Amino acid sequence: MAVNAGRAMAVKRDGQRSTEHLHCLVTGASGYIGGRLVPELLKAGHRVRCLARSPDKLRDHPWTGDVEAVRGDVSDAESVAAAMRDIDVAYYLVHALGTGSGFEDTDRRAARIFAEQAHGAGVRRIVYLGGLLPRGVPEHSLSPHLRSRAEVGRIFLESPVPATVLRAAVVIGSGSASFEMLRYLTERLPVMVTPSWVRTRTQPIGVRDVLRYLTGSATMPADVNRAFDVGGPDVLTYREMMRRYATVAGLRRRVIMPVPVLTPRLSSYWVGFVTPVPPSIARPLTESLRHEVVCHEHDIAQYVPDPPGRPLPFDETLALALRRVREAQVATRWSSAAVPGAPSDPLPTDPDWAGGSLYQDERQVLVDASPQALWKVIEGIGGDNGWYSFPLAWAARGWLDRFVGGVGLRRGRRDAERLRVGDSLDFWRVEEIEPERLLRLRAEMRLPGLAWLEMHVERDGQGRTQYRQRALFHPRGLLGHTYWWSVFPFHSVVFGGMVRNITQAATKGMSTRGSAPRGQ
Repeated sequence: MAVNAGRAMAVKRDGQRSTEHLHCLVTGASGYIGGRLVPELLKAGHRVRCLARSPDKLRDHPWTGDVEAVRGDVSDAESVAAAMRDIDVAYYLVHALGTGSGFEDTDRRAARIFAEQAHGAGVRRIVYLGGLLPRGVPEHSLSPHLRSRAEVGRIFLESPVPATVLRAAVVIGSGSASFEMLRYLTERLPVMVTPSWVRTRTQPIGVRDVLRYLTGSATMPADVNRAFDVGGPDVLTYREMMRRYATVAGLRRRVIMPVPVLTPRLSSYWVGFVTPVPPSIARPLTESLRHEVVCHEHDIAQYVPDPPGRPLPFDETLALALRRVREAQVATRWSSAAVPGAPSDPLPTDPDWAGGSLYQDERQVLVDASPQALWKVIEGIGGDNGWYSFPLAWAARGWLDRFVGGVGLRRGRRDAERLRVGDSLDFWRVEEIEPERLLRLRAEMRLPGLAWLEMHVERDGQGRTQYRQRALFHPRGLLGHTYWWSVFPFHSVVFGGMVRNITQAATKGMSTRGSAPRGQ
């Protein structure tokens, strides 16, 4: 949608600007909350501009044609200043969680840049989603995750721009990290030896209510500059949440035995072992559960009134999330945002890119199937559908990646049949899609270099369908070269097997859930 230079503002007879149609800037639009907030703002009649490091990641979202996407980073003052032009309300939905020991400094610096540029551009309000804080606990005793979120909120509240800081505990919705953690722990472990934090009380909230509060915050009066606690109507321990999940999901009653010996670090590895959520994400989630986090007020209702039946009770929130998962209607997932520290460089076009080598494993074969049948198999690869290759090799690679702190294979995919640019796909990220022509994946596993996997649908000179597959690796240092040559002998098994099984599945007209040999 073309965005005019002026603000989308009506002018009332008394000279005051109407708040019915605002121009909103959304950061973190490729993430879980941001990707769902954008369509809600559009539905409310607002115009939306998205600030993203890689705007191409947004191009396949159903709402992308209705927004303006600009390139930039919240840590870069110049790009933030450009993105703030003509903006009324700026949403800050990013954080540096998992980027290393210095993430608090990164968060602090980015928040200050955001606040300063918002003030310079005349932005009317900043809206930030932070974490619910425990009562009576000194800030220095909080987990680094909660401490940083509290500091970011304080930076916005102390800036000249009026701010709305929403503080939430556990956010439950299809695809949220908290929901996935709860879901997999409960479904996979009928008997659990758990950390002591399962006894800690918390106040979960459904993602629908979070989005309602975020959207409603755009039109708060100019004199409102404060934080609001937001939560659902139920206060529960994590053990109660797991048992209620089992009931809603139709599972047998779970046996849960808390023990005091599991530290937050050990807990994160335990969660990472059982669930798709890697330890780098699980640790801040589990650390936040050390203290009781319960809402102290519900003042948000004065400005964003709760309709009947809202906020949604916990059981209804669970049922809704489960229905979305079963119907494959998950709009965004916790893995929608890029993994901190994962490579983001685009595929180099020069084999001598950056002065180094670009190793390739390229294979092609004619297929006795239509391009559409071949593409259906390609687009359905990964997740529960598997990788059409030697299962043990893919499983071993996934476990090795988990062992060194990577994402492993268990992230799966957002949708069993359809992919879009930016989707996570096990330990890959979708970098490029040309329907019925090309799928390019960029590796997000821990590697001494950068890696891509391409799958092409082509026609030869006689009009026959041809499948071409390329694995590419740009090594980093001597270790990178050593890695390539150490795994090279297995390529015929792994990549050769993929070619054979993908083309066989297409030839036989099988769906992505057929019986071809598949790795996981």
